[in-house]
Amino acid sequence: MTSAPLPPRVLHVTQPVDGGVARVVADLVRMQCAAGMEVAVACPGSGVLPQSLAGLGCTVLEWEASRSPGTGLLREGRRLARVVSRVRPDVIHAHSSKAGMVTRLVVRGRVPTVFQPHAWSFEAVGGAAALLARSWERRGARWATRLLCVSRAEQRTGERHGIEAPWRLVPNGVDLEHFCPEDRAGPTGPPLLPPGPAGPLVVCVGRLCRQKGQDVLIEAWRHVVREVPRARLALVGDGPDAERLRAAAPSSVSFAGAVDDPAPWYRAADLVVLPSRWEGMALAPLEAMACESPVLVTDVDGAGESLPPQLAPRCLIPPDDPVSLARALVRLLSDSADLREMGRVAGRHVRTHHDVRRTAAAIVDVYGELLGLETIDCREPITK
Repeated sequence: MTSAPLPPRVLHVTQPVDGGVARVVADLVRMQCAAGMEVAVACPGSGVLPQSLAGLGCTVLEWEASRSPGTGLLREGRRLARVVSRVRPDVIHAHSSKAGMVTRLVVRGRVPTVFQPHAWSFEAVGGAAALLARSWERRGARWATRLLCVSRAEQRTGERHGIEAPWRLVPNGVDLEHFCPEDRAGPTGPPLLPPGPAGPLVVCVGRLCRQKGQDVLIEAWRHVVREVPRARLALVGDGPDAERLRAAAPSSVSFAGAVDDPAPWYRAADLVVLPSRWEGMALAPLEAMACESPVLVTDVDGAGESLPPQLAPRCLIPPDDPVSLARALVRLLSDSADLREMGRVAGRHVRTHHDVRRTAAAIVDVYGELLGLETIDCREPITK
């Protein structure tokens, strides 16, 4: 009688410890630990992620790394090499561009390596920096045993820029027990809403940075409040552009800062907007739709794939286009009953197609594929 294969020992490596990437990592770790897998996470010691991992049963190893490549790259590589030697993982799962770069330079394929870009590094920069980033991703792909994309569009973007890799597609998912409509949620405190007359509330959740496009939203908002004077906008998150955005924002815009849990904001919103310049498949719109909040998003990688097909024509707009964004906001805010129905349609779609349990099970299947295992014992508990 042959014994069942042991669950793999997995090392997750991430530099972002806040925002969508951190929530993806926390969800995967939580489900993998609950299923009996041996999981370690290497990440910076600050931010939300280390706190989220406390008590889950995983090993958290501090790996200090800057967000972008710089003079400390060699030092960061030595630190990660020590982590890998200590954990001795069967599989390494590197999240986002910086961790993907350092992991692949250190490991160079000696341990099965899953690289998950969470949006491509070369989309974040321009000029010579973009050329260097594309060149690295083409070269570094040889050290990714699997390159895991969250949308077909993200994969096509990589292919269009000459990246050749053993691709796997696993769309993002969300925790449907936590991100749910108000009537199914446990007790949660209401968010601190912007002051002023009660009118439609638009919420944008995301890091305050160029990628997420809040500057475009503030430019568009000046036109929106001329047509919908009582409308209010709340920016939920923090980041390097916070002070510049505050200086440009009219009085109807409030800044909530970083929050531990964005769910109450999604539930309070009449409309959730994410005007990103680039993504892989943004997590915030999925979370909002799971709370039955309608969304308006820019047509970047993964956006069309995350929306219900019947809503996409009304909920997708061009990126970096404040005029189109303003028109769409005014149009959607003019019909509150339609917004509520859009939210119900969106909620059904996410519950059917973007359950994080399905995402976690699919990723475990990728690990099993790398290790030559047809099944892994932990798969059944994950999918329940």
